[in-house]
Amino acid sequence: MRLDQIVVDCLEPARLVRFWAGLLGGEPVEREHGWAHVVPPGWPRISFQPVPEPKAVKNRLHLDIDVDDLGAATKKATALGATTQGDVQTDEQGSFQVLLDPAGNEFCFVRPAPYRP
Repeated sequence: MRLDQIVVDCLEPARLVRFWAGLLGGEPVEREHGWAHVVPPGWPRISFQPVPEPKAVKNRLHLDIDVDDLGAATKKATALGATTQGDVQTDEQGSFQVLLDPAGNEFCFVRPAPYRP
């Protein structure tokens, strides 16, 4: 088995595909029946499926994206339309910033703590 793609239900697939392509790289592709997808370098395809209802509750699954610089990544994401949720959190595992994409889907930028044997 292997992961084929990550599918996100949303009201505006064309809008979300442009956001995620701008954030992660890859070319946004609009498909038949309102679908869209992007294949960011090093990632499986992320597809956006049109649904008639807006997001109503917290995600049960979200993406954690390892970044070199939390501040720079957050600045780029917010310039593309994301919003931050709270402040950067730090614990023994490292640091992370929770964000929402333009449709309100949660994702995190993470910076793991250095390995200490």
